[in-house]
Amino acid sequence: MSKKPYKWAAAGDVNAFFGLMLDNVADLLLMVGLLVGVFQFPQAFALNYMVPGTAVGVMVGDLLFFIMAFQTAKRTNRSDITAMPLGLDTPSTFGMVFFVLGPAFIAAKASGMSPDEAAKHTWHIGICSIFLSGIFKCVCAVASPWVRKMTPRAGLLGSLVAIALVLISFMPSVEMLHLPIVGMVALAIILTTLVARIPLPFKIPGALASLLIAGGLYYLMAFFNLVDVDDMAPAPTATGVPTEWLEVFQFRWVSAMGDAMMYLPVVIPFALATVIGGIDCTESAAASGDEFDTGKVIGVEAFATLVASVCGGVIQTTPYIGHPAYKAMGGRAAYTLATALFVGVVGLTGLFEYFYFWIPKSTVFPILIFIGLEITSQSFQATPNRHFPALGFACIPALAVLAYSFADRVMGDQGIELADLNNPILREQIMTLRLLQNGFIVTSLLWASALAALIDRRLVAAAVYFAICGGCAAVGIIHSPYPDGSTFLIWNLDREFLDLVLRYTIAYLLVAVMLVGLSRTVRVASPNSLSE
Repeated sequence: MSKKPYKWAAAGDVNAFFGLMLDNVADLLLMVGLLVGVFQFPQAFALNYMVPGTAVGVMVGDLLFFIMAFQTAKRTNRSDITAMPLGLDTPSTFGMVFFVLGPAFIAAKASGMSPDEAAKHTWHIGICSIFLSGIFKCVCAVASPWVRKMTPRAGLLGSLVAIALVLISFMPSVEMLHLPIVGMVALAIILTTLVARIPLPFKIPGALASLLIAGGLYYLMAFFNLVDVDDMAPAPTATGVPTEWLEVFQFRWVSAMGDAMMYLPVVIPFALATVIGGIDCTESAAASGDEFDTGKVIGVEAFATLVASVCGGVIQTTPYIGHPAYKAMGGRAAYTLATALFVGVVGLTGLFEYFYFWIPKSTVFPILIFIGLEITSQSFQATPNRHFPALGFACIPALAVLAYSFADRVMGDQGIELADLNNPILREQIMTLRLLQNGFIVTSLLWASALAALIDRRLVAAAVYFAICGGCAAVGIIHSPYPDGSTFLIWNLDREFLDLVLRYTIAYLLVAVMLVGLSRTVRVASPNSLSE
């Protein structure tokens, strides 16, 4: 067989670059914007200490995936391999800000530290948290090929659909429509060019056109005072290349390892979710024709996270589930190389501060919506028709994320705790939403896998998945009763939550026992007898 030369750069890499680059920029904007806007974190500190190291993690990871694309093309003798994309993990961006960095900053100020001292202590805790996350993912990389082999495609892709619809499509939609005129114009251009694949005049890339046209509209509205001042970031104050972050190599952050341990029950579930997401991504890429080595994919994710941490980063990296979208754009490997260089340069030279000021968020988020839609479409196309109910079933825990997140923010704004609600039915419903949304990625994977096994009449396999659910519920990997989703040992659990946890654990184990008993009376279908 003759060797096919790998066509590592193609016209589609331009659109793919803007998609992946804007995705990462959007997460950096979220990180800084939430820290500054919600917790009054010092803006200059976030930009000069946290952004550079976080950007380095993305740069290293995408460079490694660029190299892996060449290796995969050589191994499979294919010329159209699309490199696996890597970037900042969106769920972790929210999780780290709201459950680690934000609370650590508030606690440090409450202990008597000045805002700058508290910010540095928070940075150290963030570094330690991401370092521990990277170590955990290195261990998981060994077992990841086995997990992928044993889990049904509907389970792996079902959790992707849940993430795609909720975190990647819906949440950005809410932010985008904060400025509906700008947001809808940007979204319309993205949908026209990238979903309907209608070319623009002069073959202008859709993502670039969206940014330029919607951005121009934003500044036209700003000129006529039609944009709220609150929608605009503070003017940049950078005077040169940031060097403050280099302090990380003095390794003073190691002294905060003890304080970071208290956030480990929050950090580890997010790390586990990215490992599962990485396995999902590998399966999704395989479904679109690109077969990557699962262990190497998770290994790159783990290494990039470790590099980010020792360079001062505070958000973990992960393979992006947008591989099918970038392949549909016609991307090959050049887009990951371009993204690595762009994000690295912008993060290390201080240019990101200008992006933070000049790029309206409503022009960036539509690309995330497209990626979510493409992932959803690809997941259904790559799954047997008979397993479609499993994909839908996987979305239920994700819907709880939507419902709970807004209810929780309303209560937080009013200074209300769940126990303060007078209506016991409402109190119980919101607690149920909290239980369902905590660990929802793992829940989605296990629920979809169990239903796929049931559809295939593999009752014992379904029982195993429900038993695993019971074990996960018993330690808080799923259905944690704590607001931050932290894990626990059942004998250390607060008495007020013990009854809830036991009920969920027993429920899953009871279902598992029931299915094992039922399996003795049901004829197991052979794979050939199952219809699509």
